[in-house]
Amino acid sequence: MSYCLHSESHLDTGPIYVRENGKLHVVNRGAGGVQNVTPKARPFSLFSRTFSVELCMNREDDRARRQRTDHFIFTYTKEGNLRYSAKSLFSLVLGYISDNVDHIDSLIGFPEQIAEKLFSAAEARQKFTEPVTGLRALQKFTEAYGSLVLCSLCLRNRYLVISEKLEEIKSFRELTCLDLSCCKLGDEHELLEHLTKEALSSVKRLLLKDNSLSDAGLRRMTAPVRVLKKGLDNLLVLDLSCNPKITDVGIGYLLSFKKLNCLDISGTGLKDVDAVIKRLQMQIGLVHSKVPLKEFDHSNCKTEGWAEQTVLQWEQAVLEAMKPQDNLRSRVTALHFYGKTHRIEEVVKCTLVEPETKASGNLQFYKENVENCHLPLKKEVAGSHELKNNKKRALGEQERERTSKQKHLCLTVEDWDLLNTY
Repeated sequence: MSYCLHSESHLDTGPIYVRENGKLHVVNRGAGGVQNVTPKARPFSLFSRTFSVELCMNREDDRARRQRTDHFIFTYTKEGNLRYSAKSLFSLVLGYISDNVDHIDSLIGFPEQIAEKLFSAAEARQKFTEPVTGLRALQKFTEAYGSLVLCSLCLRNRYLVISEKLEEIKSFRELTCLDLSCCKLGDEHELLEHLTKEALSSVKRLLLKDNSLSDAGLRRMTAPVRVLKKGLDNLLVLDLSCNPKITDVGIGYLLSFKKLNCLDISGTGLKDVDAVIKRLQMQIGLVHSKVPLKEFDHSNCKTEGWAEQTVLQWEQAVLEAMKPQDNLRSRVTALHFYGKTHRIEEVVKCTLVEPETKASGNLQFYKENVENCHLPLKKEVAGSHELKNNKKRALGEQERERTSKQKHLCLTVEDWDLLNTY
């Protein structure tokens, strides 16, 4: 076979192959002949070096786009190439359930280890900050795991969080420590009424400093304990300092807390302080402390549990809502232009030492027979004094047992009206 190649252009078209007698030959254009050479295979590449890939979803919802991309883990190699690997089935199922956590019927009997991972995944997606679905999802966890979700809650000086997330806070169960100091709740607040419910009967440390409480608020808070033997029956530490509307009458309601080990009533409106000190010592065995007790150090109470970051997310959302908007900034600029001063509303901050507390002195009480309940005090009490105090406490307990039935029968009309509300 004769073959002639005429090239009209000087462009390199690459090697040309010809099949003859069942064999493949390459045409050498420079020599003009045919060589029986087996062609070298080029490395196969589907895409060029400048080819790039962009994941595009025909979805208007960003949430659905995130769900599609969550199926893969994207990493880069040492050469700079993009590599992706599929997630495990457990991670995919965990992400799907956390996105729809508000549709769970119940988690009772579900393993705690898996539930904690599910709670963390939902918390990372900020599912508990949503107005309606967040409350419903949080209730499923608190009903099933109780104190694991949250065992200690500190809401000191966070009255805005309480007002915005009141129902979520009321969903927590089996709390052992609750700090509501400096929140100015008052006697009629819904959260104080919730303290008497069975869900918070496990509270052992309650801090209600500077909450504008009065004798009426203490009467309502202690009514279930005084009459029904329910509510805050396990209370060990109680802080009622800086509530000037609490008088000697309100202190009488606190005598129903038989298990109380530490009490702080500094800064209250007591008229006869000496009589109150003797009354507390005779009836519930609380001794006046001359030095501050460590139980009332508010730095010891912290938020602990699975929902620790959830509470921080609530606080951050409240702070974001308080930031001035663009239209408000322009309004403030206009006020400055016309020479008008803008009224600044500062957040009320709680101080640990109030002037009323300094005026009335330190009124903190503790039980002597409880170990590790207070700071090291002066051990100058003789053995005879201890025996006398023990005898007095024994006689006081006998007198209380005799008169307890009479006190329960002699209820006022206000007490009966209050009990009818439960």
